[in-house]
Amino acid sequence: MMDKDVSRRTFVKSAAGAATVAAMAAPTIIPKKAFGANDQIRVAVLGMHGRGKSHVDGFEKLENVQVVTMCDPDMQVLRERNKQFGEKYSKKYHLEQDLRNVFDDKNIDVISIATCNHWHALATIWACQAGKDVYVEKPGSHNIFEGRKMVEAAQKYDRIVQHGVQLRSSKAIREVVQLMRDGIIGRVYMARGLVFRWRGDIGRKGFSAPPEYLDYDLWLGPAQYRPFSEDWVHYNWHWQWDFGNGDVGNQGIHETDLCMWGLDVGLPSRVTAMGGKFLWDDSKETPELLSSTYHYPDEGKIIEFEVRPWATNYEDGVKVGNIFYGDKGFVKVFGYSKYEVWQLVGKEKYEKVKEGNEGGDHYANFIEAVRAHDKSILPGPVETAHLSSGLAHLGNISYRLGRQLEFDPDSETFPNDHEANAMLTRDYREPFVVPERV
Repeated sequence: MMDKDVSRRTFVKSAAGAATVAAMAAPTIIPKKAFGANDQIRVAVLGMHGRGKSHVDGFEKLENVQVVTMCDPDMQVLRERNKQFGEKYSKKYHLEQDLRNVFDDKNIDVISIATCNHWHALATIWACQAGKDVYVEKPGSHNIFEGRKMVEAAQKYDRIVQHGVQLRSSKAIREVVQLMRDGIIGRVYMARGLVFRWRGDIGRKGFSAPPEYLDYDLWLGPAQYRPFSEDWVHYNWHWQWDFGNGDVGNQGIHETDLCMWGLDVGLPSRVTAMGGKFLWDDSKETPELLSSTYHYPDEGKIIEFEVRPWATNYEDGVKVGNIFYGDKGFVKVFGYSKYEVWQLVGKEKYEKVKEGNEGGDHYANFIEAVRAHDKSILPGPVETAHLSSGLAHLGNISYRLGRQLEFDPDSETFPNDHEANAMLTRDYREPFVVPERV
């Protein structure tokens, strides 16, 4: 794990890169008695409206892994999921509204977090403090301060923390990253992340009383109080600054992570972003369209990232994914498991020289690391949660301030910029506070 004094700028080149290489070559032998006589890992899933459903399926299919608890502030959602998965897996689940009770349960080994973004970091920190290993959805954090605290908590409490960027477990994607390291397209100088998704008009439903089956205070958690609205409960919180981070911090985290991984960089020293709402007069606060540029002048590299909301074209066949540019060709990555390598064969002429389409199992890789209690074999260690989320946060800060920003990746601050630095964290609502000292 990275020492606090090690430059944040060099993380991807050292810790993340080493972890990824180790994961590719790591043995699958696991200590037989790591988890007692029956070798069973017991999992609690937090957040059951959306991604939590995939978490249950992902863990239930693994040998000697059992989801025992489902937690959500919405009891109606819990009852529906209990029926759905109870019938599917012929079992009953313990249902819990308050995630703090889950952390207190000594029989749970792993906490799997699929809550709203604004809960990810605090839930991870509390789980680490309770001695649990953690699988946390992207984005790992809601702001840059939280991401650093997640890293510190995982280090301090010696916990296994995996970030839900599934492409890091993809055999094809690991292969193409190594091919770029080996020079298959020459010197790689630019990465382009693309998120072209259909995001329509969500309307304006206004305020209302929360339903009796929802503990709205728990749903709000670390966010400052605002009256309940169906404008953000449940899915459309993604487009509200208090709870989400827009699509660059939603689907985009898979691509920001791969941009940094493929370019072999950490956080940038210069960022600028521009965009806005051009289509819908609805309750979204985050931009529909966002174009962000992340510059690494000392390394001669740059990341361009684009979010588009509607009726858009593919970019050379890529709609959600990445394109890497080198002086001898380019690489296209489609989604989580497919890539193509195109090499220059003449002026403005390219030919496809290699492709791959083999996925992986991010849940299984995490459980392997949990059983071995070996962080080095994690495909998506906690540092990736901090850095890939951090890249999105930097773009959002530049957009919200309406200007280019200079950033120091070593101190993780904006030099002499009080206005920007204030946006590295948030005002937390007691008792749901991400602590300065974890």
